[in-house]
Amino acid sequence: MKYLSVALVIASFILGQNPALGFTGLPVPQQQTQSTQDQTGPVEGGPNGDNGAIAIPRKPNPSTPAPTPPPAPKVKNPPGLGNFSLHVNVPVVTVDVGVILEKTHQFVPNLQEDNFRVFENGRPQPITHFQRVQAPITAVLLLEFAANNWWFINDMRNAAYSFTQQLRPDDYVAVVTYDMHTHILTDFTRNRAVVMNALNTLTIPTWQETNMFDALYTTLDRLSRIPGRKYIVLIGSGIDTFSRITLGKCLEKIKETPNVTIFAIGTGQLARLYAEDRGMGMSGSAEMTFLQADNQMRTFARLTGGMSFFPRFQAELPDDFQEINASIRNQYAITYTPTDQKQDGTWRKIRVELVDAEGRPLRMQDEKHHQLKYDVIARNGYRAKREVN
Repeated sequence: MKYLSVALVIASFILGQNPALGFTGLPVPQQQTQSTQDQTGPVEGGPNGDNGAIAIPRKPNPSTPAPTPPPAPKVKNPPGLGNFSLHVNVPVVTVDVGVILEKTHQFVPNLQEDNFRVFENGRPQPITHFQRVQAPITAVLLLEFAANNWWFINDMRNAAYSFTQQLRPDDYVAVVTYDMHTHILTDFTRNRAVVMNALNTLTIPTWQETNMFDALYTTLDRLSRIPGRKYIVLIGSGIDTFSRITLGKCLEKIKETPNVTIFAIGTGQLARLYAEDRGMGMSGSAEMTFLQADNQMRTFARLTGGMSFFPRFQAELPDDFQEINASIRNQYAITYTPTDQKQDGTWRKIRVELVDAEGRPLRMQDEKHHQLKYDVIARNGYRAKREVN
């Protein structure tokens, strides 16, 4: 008994010194023995807040001040109106005017701003800018080359060669032909030899159709993308046989295309006179067809401020093209702001007159005091812009 009591005292002493052992003698998990202050969650983003392999991004410190926004733009409008601006589009019209003597086809120089009067739809317009212009040309030779008549083809080639011979080194010229289709023989070039080589290829035509309206419409559409003043030298019979574009649409295209002047050269005049004298089918409907063709060529030129010629002999061509050169290389550029500033897309007629110091029609005389007749060549009108809402 004595030894048993001593053993029990020693065992109870040992059990009291080990708090990790329960009454059952099994180990107790340490998490159950941690204090309550360790059970609070860690701050998000801190080193103790990493759960697994993905670190939670640290939130920005709320104490950091936000960047200052830029100041609002200062507006000089009246108080309460807000940020409001107004854009005004004022139309400006420039008219190229040529003054040519009827007898000698010479350009009339030394005219002043006070000698010109410009009318739009019959109303006088104030001239804001005036200058004389002498510059190189940008032109398209638009040639009818169809298998219809040798005389017409021969006249076309002679006229094209005469025009090319009067070109200057700084002129830009392209060559385009038409029959049933439109063909670009050469793009714009300053090389006269390239133009001559293109004309030399016009030997054997293929189609008989003459689609003049289609060719003119297409040429105008391409020229509208080129800045500056452009010219079309249209050489052909003026007859259209198979175009998809009508005459009315062609005229509308001419009116809507700015800065393009058309000079028309009619072919086959001598052949028509020869056939008419011998009664070879140039009467009745055939004659009306040619008269209508001539009228179309004149209309194209008149609408754009150009000129039309119908030479019968090859010897007339140098004088005709000399007059064309005098018109397109020497001009007066007149700029005005229309009194009617409505952008309604209407057609505005333009008329240019020459007056003396007293406002009367200008009279010109030569050294012998003989009266000289002259032509004022200017565009017939323009299409006003249409306002887009």
